[in-house]
Amino acid sequence: MNKWVKLIVSVLICQAAGAIGSVFTTSSIATWFVNLNKPWFTPPNWLFGPVWITLYTLMGVSLYLVWNKGLKNAKLPVSIFGLQLALNTIWSVIFFGLQNTFAALVEILFMWAAILATIITFYKIDKRAGVVLIPYIAWVTIATFLNYFVFVLN
Repeated sequence: MNKWVKLIVSVLICQAAGAIGSVFTTSSIATWFVNLNKPWFTPPNWLFGPVWITLYTLMGVSLYLVWNKGLKNAKLPVSIFGLQLALNTIWSVIFFGLQNTFAALVEILFMWAAILATIITFYKIDKRAGVVLIPYIAWVTIATFLNYFVFVLN
């Protein structure tokens, strides 16, 4: 398969996961989320969209770098990547769709661990593939603390 096609497919897979999550997020931002007590470090609502679009693009680039090395030796790393991507989407369903901040907190801890495992396993295949995910785990770390404080404050 052409390298450009692999890159586009990889990015689109990740952006599709984000789009699915945004269905649950968008409808709750102006109604439920706006009325929650939030910690002082909560980013402004307008920042979330551009950050997530960027992070999903970086995830796609990371997946592409691993895919481009060949999937024969990357089945487990790509499976872990798929798990973290699924957990990412499910978090939006739990937090925004079900409005269950405790279940979302438990779930995001599993997601964080899956992201870390993805970084480690991808790094072993292509260092760039692991490094490009560092902003993602950094943002999810902030989101984890935000989720925790939203749970505690509400």
